Amino acid sequence: MKICIYGVSGVHPGKHNVKDPRLDQADKLVEAKKKVYAQVDVVGPEDSLTADVIVTSADSRLELVLQDLEFVETRLARNPAPAEAAVLQKMKAALEADHFLTDAGLTAAEWQATEAHAFLTAKPVVVATAEELAHFDEFLVRVLAESGQICFLTVGGIENRAWPIKRGLTAPEAAATIHTDLLKSFIRAEVIGWDDFITAGGEKEAKHAGKLRLEQRAYVIQDYDVVNFRVNK
Repeated sequence: MKICIYGVSGVHPGKHNVKDPRLDQADKLVEAKKKVYAQVDVVGPEDSLTADVIVTSADSRLELVLQDLEFVETRLARNPAPAEAAVLQKMKAALEADHFLTDAGLTAAEWQATEAHAFLTAKPVVVATAEELAHFDEFLVRVLAESGQICFLTVGGIENRAWPIKRGLTAPEAAATIHTDLLKSFIRAEVIGWDDFITAGGEKEAKHAGKLRLEQRAYVIQDYDVVNFRVNK
């Protein structure tokens, strides 16, 4: 996942750990050789158009809106096709009202009419407080949540690890984020929900309490599910 920092100082580009306290909890309950947080790539404004999400400050959010508004007005001045022009007018109204394009209420068909253009606020934008930026790696938990990302856990043995995925992925698709071969060889997922894991006091305890579920290919992974994938070898 690529996160653009826009109008933000004191945060260095590069790899950052998503310091979710839930992984810290899991690490206390299940013994493993190491703890591995989910990681994201943090980039500067020059990569804003290719980023998955933008993080900005309250002082800089208006700059994002104005950049998109300038592009929309320039495009309208070139007399685009009627279908595109109608969508651009709707975008213009939203931006002039100081809304991001994600809040413009566009339909899938309307987005398609302008898919050739890259808008900054058409992707998730998270506005951070000064306190959140001072604790950036902890703040990344909110960034993931607001950009449609979740994590699942694998625990025990070599590592207790959080794996970031897009919300809505099925168990085989999530397994493929560990290794692509797991998609084809997937048999089932052994799943313990996060609340059950914590309430029971760990993986073994949750199993003894009957909280482990056997899920098939259609199962959609939930945030912080504790998962063990069974595959053909």
